[in-house]
Amino acid sequence: MASPEAQPGDAQAVPEFVIVMDFDATQAQVWAALTQAEQLAQWWGPPGMELGVAQFDLRPGGLFHFRLRGPDGQELWARWVFREIEAPARLVFVLSFSDEQGGITRQPGTPDWPLEMLTTITLAPVGESVRVTLRSEPLNATAEERKTFREGFPSMQQGFGAAFQQLWSLLTG
Repeated sequence: MASPEAQPGDAQAVPEFVIVMDFDATQAQVWAALTQAEQLAQWWGPPGMELGVAQFDLRPGGLFHFRLRGPDGQELWARWVFREIEAPARLVFVLSFSDEQGGITRQPGTPDWPLEMLTTITLAPVGESVRVTLRSEPLNATAEERKTFREGFPSMQQGFGAAFQQLWSLLTG
């Protein structure tokens, strides 16, 4: 296992967050962990948060709508709307915070966070490992939202890095 590495986006108008991690697993194992609701519920999200799946429809246009619940009972809802599914190598979706009904909402506490983030996860064999690359960029965002997104890179590094560490734990049993 390699530690997740974040790579800053370039200085263009649309910032891109990138995190890369190698897993000692098969491409099929990692793909299953990304595309099966029962496996996503075991690793996606911050440590200590319980993920509840409200809806999972793996197809272009389909929805993964989920709730994250903290130990204190606080809840946060989010969703993925799938755009591209190329098993077992590429998954593209629009990630948004949401309400319990699945409508798009602002990130709690950050009013200038983009409403939608185009997220692409690729899986590539590297020797005996699989390299997982997650790329995310604001979609249909204002200049202020793009700025806030870029300023959020350290937090995103921490959050996605922790999720990838949980994926590592799931894959290694």
